[in-house]
Amino acid sequence: MRPRSIALTVVLTIAALGSWYLARLDRVDDDIKPSQDNSHRGYYLKTARILGTGPDGNMLYEILAERAEQQSDNRIEFTDVTINYAPDSDVPWTLKADTALVDQDLQQLRLTGHVRAISNEGFAGRETEIRTEVLQLDPENFVAETDERVQIRIGERSLTATGMLASLKENQLELRSNVSGKFLP
Repeated sequence: MRPRSIALTVVLTIAALGSWYLARLDRVDDDIKPSQDNSHRGYYLKTARILGTGPDGNMLYEILAERAEQQSDNRIEFTDVTINYAPDSDVPWTLKADTALVDQDLQQLRLTGHVRAISNEGFAGRETEIRTEVLQLDPENFVAETDERVQIRIGERSLTATGMLASLKENQLELRSNVSGKFLP
């Protein structure tokens, strides 16, 4: 081999090794650089328990959920939700739903999917169950509202309607339209 060929082979080998090394450094830097992806970066909780307090600081209600996740718009989404009012609040209601969406300030909860509100001392002092697909709840004011179809069972009586406003603390119920029912003596 001629000296010129040997020198060219050495230079090409050094160039190949150098480009391989620089390419490897560039790939390592890509792994280290933070992603520019601005997708959801909130928190999540498994088996969550959130306590809501009244103006006096005492516990008013608790939210139990299989999962709680902060959404990109700073709302919190709960899955497999149960809301219990504290015994001191004199509101004997438990609410359950597939999901609940709440703003960060916990002022309004939007319950969706197989929503059930249950009380052993509900309307007329009888066991009461309210079923709907969507329910807006103001937990501090004990008010539940929906514009959707609602089924209500009070003891042996049953009602259906479209739209409802319920004051859970006063055990008062207002049905909005298309009311029909079954009453046994």
